[in-house]
This record gives sequence, structure tokens and C-alpha cells, in this order.
Amino acid sequence: MDQCPALLPPFLIFFLSFSLSLSYGYFTGNPSDPGQTSPSGYSCIEHTLQTKDGYILALQRVSSPSGDLRVQQGHPVLLQHGLFMAGDAWFLDSTEQSLGFILADQGFDVWVGNVRGTRWSYGHVSLSKTEKEFWEWSWQELALYDLAEMLHYIHSVTSSKIFIVGHSQGTIMSLAALTQPDIVEMVEAAALLCPISYLDHVSAPLVLRMVAMHLDQMVLALGIHQLNFRSDVLVNLVDSLCDGHVDCTDFLSSITGKNCCFNKTHMDFYLEYEPHPSSVKNLRHLFQMIRKGTFSQYDYGILKNLLMYGQLKPPAFDLNSIPKSLPLWMSYGGNDALADITDVQHTLEELPSKPELLYLENYGHIYFLLSIKANRDIYDHMVGFFRSLEKPSSS
Repeated sequence: MDQCPALLPPFLIFFLSFSLSLSYGYFTGNPSDPGQTSPSGYSCIEHTLQTKDGYILALQRVSSPSGDLRVQQGHPVLLQHGLFMAGDAWFLDSTEQSLGFILADQGFDVWVGNVRGTRWSYGHVSLSKTEKEFWEWSWQELALYDLAEMLHYIHSVTSSKIFIVGHSQGTIMSLAALTQPDIVEMVEAAALLCPISYLDHVSAPLVLRMVAMHLDQMVLALGIHQLNFRSDVLVNLVDSLCDGHVDCTDFLSSITGKNCCFNKTHMDFYLEYEPHPSSVKNLRHLFQMIRKGTFSQYDYGILKNLLMYGQLKPPAFDLNSIPKSLPLWMSYGGNDALADITDVQHTLEELPSKPELLYLENYGHIYFLLSIKANRDIYDHMVGFFRSLEKPSSS
């Protein structure tokens, strides 16, 4: 265990490509101190864990000023971030508006996930980040290895089933993981913001431009396997995609959907901060979903599919195999250019259960995290869903 990263001022946000990248840090302190208290009084302990394929992940456990991490009584909740994000995504606003702080204040045992490749996870037992092999993964591995290991760890510490909260790619990971019997047995319920299992109706102009221009293949041809959109090569590449083809003057809307509830005046400040990396293979897997309209494992091509899977096409993740008894809550928006309403309906049709739904007509993709009204519009409903599932304590 170690200290948690430093508490930044509210709204340290920036974004580049396909989803927002969020600048991080909510706790800091003396490295010799396994727990740390932030200026706002929230305590945090950082745990490290190793996946089956050797990646070292950071997992933070957060408690409100009135809580005690050594004797945490609330139900465990795992917060799983989206693409080009890390655990910072849940703490960027004020304590009254950020979901991570809200859940801690409500007495939940808050655990914050950080997948491989992000700045808050710690590499690999044998591979360097400069090696191609380090970046040989997609959201498939994030679901079946990273998320699975986080759940195993939390379950072993708390001896309790876990509430999962996911946003964007975090919902892709969650839905894929929940199709696996050995993973879903550790989960009490899932709350999914902008739920994604299908992407064939994406309408974001810049994303569609990237898909049409085969950005994934372009960067591989340049010998790039790590997606870091603060590098000069990739920044210039994205600029060329916008130039004369896509109106990127409102960069946020060109990626995530129309803005309803976001303070644009902070934009220059947000862009001073570096995004979290991902892998080119991950981007390729997402682009496969857009091109093929599937929710499947990574497609290597016919020959390697035969070698990897024993069949011509990659196996699908069967949403119908998610237990009907598992409580699900989903919130989605009418202005979301990534988790399109049609694709959300496709997901709902394949699920054996009927999730509780919260539809917000004017919300785009990122506003489920960063709306100035999300606490009232969304998070109060989510907390109510979790409360309805808690077993009453005996007196």
C-alpha cells in the first residue's frame, strides 16, 4: 500500500480523441505513510495488485472525513473509469458534486480502479513501457484481467459482494466481465453511465473521421503502439484529421456530443494537463466495434482467430448470459454521440433482465461525469438504487 496522488483544484480536465482524458490526483502525502488525509479531510489508502498477465495496478480506497478506512462499514463500491481516463475522473469537481466524494459521504466503501497503462498504475513485472509487448492489450484484457483482479482483491479484503459503477469504456469492461460466471459471482449490482456494448451508431464527427481514415492503422505504420495524444506526432495527426474535414472548434462536441452543462471557460486551463495513455490495440478493438457492429473479442483476422479461438470469427460476449437476478441500473443521454440511444436499446434487448433506466435528453457523453448538475440529475438516483439493495442491519 502507498499514498494516493495529490488533490488538484476542481475541474483539472482536458481531452483528446474519442473520449476525454482527465488530469489526475486527489490525495498526496508522505510516501512512508500508507494512508493519507487530503486537505478536505478524505482519507485514502493505495493498494497495488498484479493481474494474471503481470500488470501492476493501483487501487485506491477512499473514506469520508467521518469514516475510518481501518473499520469501513459501508458496502464496497468499485468506480471504473473510461478511455484515456484514470481514477481521477470521479474526483475532479467539488466534494458536493464529484461521485467519488458523494459515495464516500454516503458511507459507502469506495474503491477506485486504474487500468494498465494509466499514470496511476505501475507497469509490468517484466515488460517496460517502451516495449511493444507492454501495449498488446485491448478492453478485452481490461475486462477479463484488470477488472476481474480488482474485484477479486476487494472481495478478499471486504468479504462482501461489490457494487460496480462504470462510465463509457468502464461499462464495456463491466458488461463483458459480467458475462463470466467466475466474475459475476463477486458482484452485487452494477450502475452504468453511458452504457456501451455496441458502437455501430456512433455519430461523433471526429471519431467517425478517425475510423474512416483508419487512424489505428496509420499509427501502427508509424511504429507506435502506445496512444499518447500529448506526443507531437499524434497531436499533429489529429490536427490533420480536423483540418478542412471536421469542425473541431468545439472539440468536446466533435467527440462526445452537444454541451449542456459544462463550463467551457476553463478549457485552456484543462489543456495544460497531460492525458492518460492507452494502447493502439485498444483503439483498434473499439474501431472494430464501430465497423462491424459487434460486441466480441478482438478480431485478429481469420488465420490468427483460428489459432487463438479455434474459429474463424472472434467469440461474442453474450449479454444474455448475465444473470437475470443481477440488479442493473443505467443512465444515458439524448445528446450522447458515443453511446447512441439506438445502441443502448440494442444492449437492453439482449439483456435477460430489465435494468432500471434514467434517460436525460440533453446530456452528452462526458456530462455524466462533469455536469454541474450531475449530483442532482444522476447521482442521487444511483445512490437510491444502491440503497434499495442494501440489507437492513440487525439491531
